[in-house]
Amino acid sequence: MKHFVQALIGATMLAGAGSAAQAQDLLIGSTSASSSHYGYFVAVGQVINEHAEGIKASVVETGATMDNIRRIERGQIDLGLVTTNVAQHANAGTNEFEGKPLDLRLLWVYTGAPQNVVVRADAGVDSLEGLAKTKFNPGIKGSATESTTEAVFATLGLTADYVRGSTTDIVNSIKDNRVAGYVKSGSGNKLDGSTMDIATATDIEILGLTPEQAETLRAKMPDISVVDIPAGAADGIPAYTTWSFGVGVGAPASMDEETAYRITSAIMADTTAQANAMASLKGESLADMTLKFGTIPLHPGAARWFEEQGIELPAKLKPANG
Repeated sequence: MKHFVQALIGATMLAGAGSAAQAQDLLIGSTSASSSHYGYFVAVGQVINEHAEGIKASVVETGATMDNIRRIERGQIDLGLVTTNVAQHANAGTNEFEGKPLDLRLLWVYTGAPQNVVVRADAGVDSLEGLAKTKFNPGIKGSATESTTEAVFATLGLTADYVRGSTTDIVNSIKDNRVAGYVKSGSGNKLDGSTMDIATATDIEILGLTPEQAETLRAKMPDISVVDIPAGAADGIPAYTTWSFGVGVGAPASMDEETAYRITSAIMADTTAQANAMASLKGESLADMTLKFGTIPLHPGAARWFEEQGIELPAKLKPANG
């Protein structure tokens, strides 16, 4: 009897160990806990834990895109927030990753950041070329908007008299007519709060890309997307075309395909948790945003979900192995 009990206990322990081995513990890199994007990733972790079978996810606070990509490279996190422009540089081995490309893959994109060129209506500027010698802020100092604007202007042969500063400084300068305008990320297809604040003090206009400029950016800057913003970004603002990057979730190419598939399937099926965490997602399609803003190949597991939906992937999103 004693031997039977010992054998039974041993078998139970082995079975328990087997069950534990089947569950994967994944770390998700996010951003600062003060950011609305951190709340989004808390919701992502919740969705994965409740609906991705055999996976247990924990969210960790990080320094956002660059920090997450470096942590993925070192194997310290399993997936995390990335902006699509930096992800493209990582894969291509350009900019900060010069000569050291990484095998990073995309799972999905959850929001876009159209870059809006906002000017005072009385500035006498009606095109991007008209900004030459005009006092203009290319984006908040040190931001992705600033560096991307400068790259776009250089690619298109555009110039301006750049003025640097914080959001508060630049908004006040535009209101006081000391600066003609700035570039500011939109909130989806709407102008952001600081731009609407400027609009309470003075009429504004948005300067869009010409068809020729849009085509040049598509050909020469694969790290960004060119997007069409419908009329209504704010009252009285007509439709326009601008450049953009997306914010999504990246993972190493080495992630197991089934794991990536289960995570992507759970996220795509969710209709409440993510939208409750980030209001701009209400009514939006993560699949559409991934197709619109994605700049690097999807992980094969994520691509499988798209294929099951009958969604044709553009060449830039097709898995590198197929």
